[in-house]
Amino acid sequence: MARNFVDPNAVRFTVNDKIYVDAELYTGEKFTMLEPHRLFPVSGLMKYISLLDEEGNEKMIIRDLDQLMPESKEVILNCLNERYMIPKITRLIKRTEKFKIWMWTVDTDRGEYTFEIINSYQSIKILYDGRILIKDGNDNRYEIPDLYALDKRSIKLILPDV
Repeated sequence: MARNFVDPNAVRFTVNDKIYVDAELYTGEKFTMLEPHRLFPVSGLMKYISLLDEEGNEKMIIRDLDQLMPESKEVILNCLNERYMIPKITRLIKRTEKFKIWMWTVDTDRGEYTFEIINSYQSIKILYDGRILIKDGNDNRYEIPDLYALDKRSIKLILPDV
């Protein structure tokens, strides 16, 4: 199957719904109700965005969001943020451990959460760009965008040996 990479200078994206966009190519061709998906949701936040129609067929791929016009980029980013809503941890309030199960209470950009981490080796991933992804015992996901942007107490609770 051949992939259709869109020319970032030849397309305009507009909002259709919270997670859908419309695309108008400068050739006059129009697509409605396209749903943006990240082909690489962990490592490629701004690159290789697939746009699927209502039947789930891929209509086009955006190689790099930064190459789009600012208005179109904002439309796509808003849809992706709605689709891949992951609370961002801003502070670790409390961490306890019982039978090798960690209980964390955190502040996030979406409010306070308390969750269990059953296997810290599998549930906490430190990525190459400095982000930390956390999966709780119920498969909910959380993100620490930058560990060292947190307060010192939170860093100490997350990395007790530092």
